[in-house]
Amino acid sequence: MKRNTFIILFFSLVLSITVKAQDTDANIFGDVQSKGEHIPFVNIFVKGTNIGTVTDETGHYLLVNLPTGKQTIVAKMLGYKVVEKEVDLIVGQSIELNFELEKESLAVDEVVVTGTKTFKRKTESAVIVNVIDNKIFDFVQANTISEGLNFQPGLRMETDCQTCNYTQLRMNGLGGAYSQILINSRPIFSPLTGLYGLEQIPTEMVERIEVVRGGASALYGSSAIGGTVNVITRFPTKNAYEFSMNNATVGGDANDNHINGNVTLLTTRRNAGVTIFTSRRDRQAYDHNGDGYSEIPEVQNNSFGMNSYFKLSPNQKLEANLASLHEYRRGGNKNDGVAHLSDQSEERTHDILMGGLDYEINFDNNRTSLSAFLAGQNTKRNHYTGIIPDDPDEYQNHLENPPYGNTKNNTFMGGVQVNHTIYDFIQGTNIITGGIEYNYDDVFDEITAYDYLIDQTTKNVGVYLQSDWAINSKLTLLSGLRADDHNFVDRLIVSPRVSLLFKSNQENQFRLSWSTGFRAPQAFDSDLHIAFSGGGIQQIQLADNLEEERSQSVSASWNWDHATENHIWGFTIEGFYTLLKKAFILEELTQVGNNSILEKRNGGNSEVYGATFEARANFNRLMQIEGGLTIQKSMFDEAVNWSADIPGTKDYLRTPETYGYFTVSYTPGIPFAASLSGIYTGEMLVPHFGLPDDPGTPEFDILKTSDPFLETNLKFSYDFDLKQVDSKLQLFAGVSNLFDAYQDDFDTGKFRDSNYIYGPAKPRTFFFGLKVFN
Repeated sequence: MKRNTFIILFFSLVLSITVKAQDTDANIFGDVQSKGEHIPFVNIFVKGTNIGTVTDETGHYLLVNLPTGKQTIVAKMLGYKVVEKEVDLIVGQSIELNFELEKESLAVDEVVVTGTKTFKRKTESAVIVNVIDNKIFDFVQANTISEGLNFQPGLRMETDCQTCNYTQLRMNGLGGAYSQILINSRPIFSPLTGLYGLEQIPTEMVERIEVVRGGASALYGSSAIGGTVNVITRFPTKNAYEFSMNNATVGGDANDNHINGNVTLLTTRRNAGVTIFTSRRDRQAYDHNGDGYSEIPEVQNNSFGMNSYFKLSPNQKLEANLASLHEYRRGGNKNDGVAHLSDQSEERTHDILMGGLDYEINFDNNRTSLSAFLAGQNTKRNHYTGIIPDDPDEYQNHLENPPYGNTKNNTFMGGVQVNHTIYDFIQGTNIITGGIEYNYDDVFDEITAYDYLIDQTTKNVGVYLQSDWAINSKLTLLSGLRADDHNFVDRLIVSPRVSLLFKSNQENQFRLSWSTGFRAPQAFDSDLHIAFSGGGIQQIQLADNLEEERSQSVSASWNWDHATENHIWGFTIEGFYTLLKKAFILEELTQVGNNSILEKRNGGNSEVYGATFEARANFNRLMQIEGGLTIQKSMFDEAVNWSADIPGTKDYLRTPETYGYFTVSYTPGIPFAASLSGIYTGEMLVPHFGLPDDPGTPEFDILKTSDPFLETNLKFSYDFDLKQVDSKLQLFAGVSNLFDAYQDDFDTGKFRDSNYIYGPAKPRTFFFGLKVFN
């Protein structure tokens, strides 16, 4: 009862914030363009007042109930020269006012939404938000979002199974389950989807990815301890199309083919639009060490989706998005036959449907907005994980009852959010954001042959309130908290956050943040994966008395960018520290024959701390250079006994202390372009489970210190102008992992430890293809 009262009072406070506007019905509408291209998110405001707006995704804007008389309207956006126009506003009249902007310097100030749940420019956000856009995907020839996420500081994609190649995203040294993955700002990326989802989503459907490192539970609830990754799908901004196809040869042996396409259509008045995208992938299995068992599985993937908007009125908008993903994945040996007759095999068939609806209305002279949203996903999975037994009786039992499994997963969330701007708030402007949301996730996963069952239903009601106070042009204070009522936690969880931004001048931004977070005691990502180890299978179970994990995080950063007429260069330095209380750990519980069970239980505390360094430069739009390096340490305060055979360790496993990336692109203009990129992964501790008397595995469990890797990629492209059809044809080719920096000590045979895998996701791979677009 107390929880419900708290939630009602909390949300009522948010909804009670209103300010009466003066109605003059003097309005201005129009668009902003540069060389025929509409520009979204340009600041449009009345000079000398606090009245303003930004252009929408299509480059259009509307200002209503403006002060009458002579007024100066300003269009301003970093990277373009400021334009001012004088108008005479009359009561009851609307004026069309269009702007043409001229580029001044290179833009470094994208509009982002993930850090505050409101649209803000990066330099005005009190938390650092990094952006991965289509240019980066193109430079590094990333076909799935998992291939592009490495190219941000503090991020590292990791492949964790030699047979099925499931992946996880590590942020600032924390495992994948500590990162909250959003689709169009909604947390519908379920724990099950986290196993393979980042490799299943093609870059063709992605507009950009926004990354916030550090605790974000104050906005996004459970699991946002390490950070938040917001995958924003392509949004219709102009009539356009793109079709591409490429072929890659993995390790000189296996083919990997992609066919992608998208088309965007807008109505004449630009009050509705849709982007439709499709993708098909067909990859052969790859065996690196010649033992007949794959290190990279066979994959067949078909994806289809759309993103659309409808302007119901000048101040109302409805957005709808939908995506359907089908994937067949199989690793092991004898892939041509049925899975249970293979000596060792993992087979997965996923059918995923996800989508969402967002409704937004602006009123009170654009000072207040109300949004309501629904989103969800449904996953059906048929799977097999098994090894042919050597014992005749066990073999017969295997044929009669093979370990096939069935998974059903439904995720749903809905909520309401209110944003209200208060001008002259003590001093400066304050944007108050409040909302309530409900999250539901149900996963049923069963393999009767292994007596394996996960039947988990999680429910969470979250209420949040945030103050984004721009005290003056140099100082911004962001504060907020969120209260979560989770059905796996026996009390209300309150997560506060405070961030401070100080801009000494236009070039320098200093940030200081403190945040808290939690992870509910439930199964996540890798907990739903069954591995091969020690001649049998290895699975994870939750301890009966598992409690929630709590965190506190502190970060400080300095961001500097210097822009001239033709060049930009800059850097970001950030230090971070996270303390986990009652940290989740995995320890070997028991051994049943060759099968082992790891138990997920609460340990003591653990600490993750370090620093990220990022540098960037762009020289006259001819050459762009970016690079990032993370140096960190991750440790438990008590040793974790991951194996019953050898002493435990306080160090995090599979977590390098040094890792980073670089990209260099040369774009002298149409028609030629070239790019060089790389990913560095330092030494790390990798557990290796052994099997006595098996020639393909160690005799006993060992803790391996891996070698460092530098994965280098190269790409060239050339554009042909197809003037007859107002289009362009691009031919491209290149090589990924140029120097073949790939793991060379995989286990062999059917009793291999499938989790003994580290380093780059693929060996040297040559690719070529074409793209037609307008």
